[in-house]
Amino acid sequence: MVFRKLFGGGKERDAEPAIPVVRNVTIGRTVRLDPLAWRRLGDDAVFRLDTDTLEIVAQGSVDLGVDGWVHRFYTEDDLMLQMVSPDPEGLGAEDFTVFRPWSSAYPPDAHARRDWADRLRSPGFTDDGLPVFRRFWFGDTDARQDPVSFWESVYDDRSGRHARRIYQTCMLFARDLPGDGRELLLAIEMEPQGGDLTHEIMVGIPLDVGEFEA
Repeated sequence: MVFRKLFGGGKERDAEPAIPVVRNVTIGRTVRLDPLAWRRLGDDAVFRLDTDTLEIVAQGSVDLGVDGWVHRFYTEDDLMLQMVSPDPEGLGAEDFTVFRPWSSAYPPDAHARRDWADRLRSPGFTDDGLPVFRRFWFGDTDARQDPVSFWESVYDDRSGRHARRIYQTCMLFARDLPGDGRELLLAIEMEPQGGDLTHEIMVGIPLDVGEFEA
């Protein structure tokens, strides 16, 4: 992949960015969201943002094998814009979502880890201050369902020379809102390579392609 022309060029091969630009989004760019994407959900929604501007400072990539690639874009406040694509370059990107952190905790012992694993496998998920979300991946008809695990490579600059590797086991839950609205909940067991394991909850909403631009 050659992205040199996108960033002004340079004759040295090492200057070529190694991470893709997806829907014009990458590190150092600004994404503007249409605030109606969440305001139209009404007072029943948990998801709120006090900004419609995302300054992208990091970019993640997840290889899902036959299921394609996940491209993630992060702000300093850990807001996450996510896109799913059948290709690593993100040329066919679709399925857009934006998430914000809800909670983060270090499990104190093995019992807490087992309890979290059970929650990820259950058909419903809730937490302090949250309503019940139903399992979105695989449906919620089965009493238990194994979560999804993968490595994410996270980059802090466009060169892609250095990646932070994060192992994640997660499940996606959702709940319908009045009208045609929907909220999402991503529950994650996260362990950075060489770091400490945490339990993360993020809440989000789906986005139409016309509800963001960079």
